[in-house]
Amino acid sequence: MHRTSARLLALLSLLQTTRHWSGDDLAGRLGVTSRTVRRDIDRLRELDYPITTVKGPAGGYRLEAGAHLPPLLFDDGQAVALAVALRTAAVGTTVAEDASRALATLRQVMPPRLRHRIDLMHVTAVHPPASAGDTPQVDAQVLMDLSRAVHAREELRFDYVQGPGAPAGEARRVQPHHLVVRRHRWYLVAWDLHRKDWRTFRADRLRPRVPTGPRFAPRDLPGGDVSAFITSRFRGNDGTGTDWPCRGEVVLHLPAADVAPFAQDGIVVELGPHRCRLVLGSWSWTGLAAAIGRFDTDIEVIGPPQLATAFGALAARYARAAITTEPETVPAP
Repeated sequence: MHRTSARLLALLSLLQTTRHWSGDDLAGRLGVTSRTVRRDIDRLRELDYPITTVKGPAGGYRLEAGAHLPPLLFDDGQAVALAVALRTAAVGTTVAEDASRALATLRQVMPPRLRHRIDLMHVTAVHPPASAGDTPQVDAQVLMDLSRAVHAREELRFDYVQGPGAPAGEARRVQPHHLVVRRHRWYLVAWDLHRKDWRTFRADRLRPRVPTGPRFAPRDLPGGDVSAFITSRFRGNDGTGTDWPCRGEVVLHLPAADVAPFAQDGIVVELGPHRCRLVLGSWSWTGLAAAIGRFDTDIEVIGPPQLATAFGALAARYARAAITTEPETVPAP
């Protein structure tokens, strides 16, 4: 029984990769017959793992997404990365408590060698300083509802409160366009159907109603895109009084929630689960390129050309710095 359980765990670990496996490949990896693989697949299905059979010459087995979250397997690197991510959960949402509970659950089942590595990592998520004002907490479910409506292009109805101490929320009906993070705050950019104009709503002040409305064809934002729109709306109301002489726009291959806490007064726009657009300013193009480079991910420069030139200059400078040379020898007298 012990060998069967260990084999099932090994089989599940293989199926959790992004590719599908043929029965012969799985049998070879596990050192068993194809018939044993079929029996083990049936056992995993009995445990509610949604494993489908792919027919055809290149057929085999594939683990699909299910209706609920089944037990998962992580290798050592994945477990450590997940623990670090949970400890640095995004500022500005209500997922901090859930992240703490998830980390405690993960730590409880970790082998001692990994638990020791995690305990040695003292990571602190730093909130904005008091001078930056309060960072309102946004319910994670609200963000999910807004994001779904944006991607589905469905009209959204919600109750909106203008600010602390304001009367009961005002009912609004909008066509949601983008979910944006700016200075640690979440905003919904939308076309207000009642006022016939573009509006920016604080996500922490709205409560979506269900169900959502009909689908709509998206409109073009003033200024060409959401970054230009947000920049124009908040100009002169930044709280910093700074109008940067150099401002650039890039796409980062990171989730918006990972970038937002470190974007300072930049604008972060969600483009998908693993990509976001960042608009950031600085006193120089070189300084701007260096500030963006600290995110340690692939970068796509949207503009302007001066920013791309600055990245090239920095790349050349760093390449020269990476070259090691032998120290000069002083000839003997």
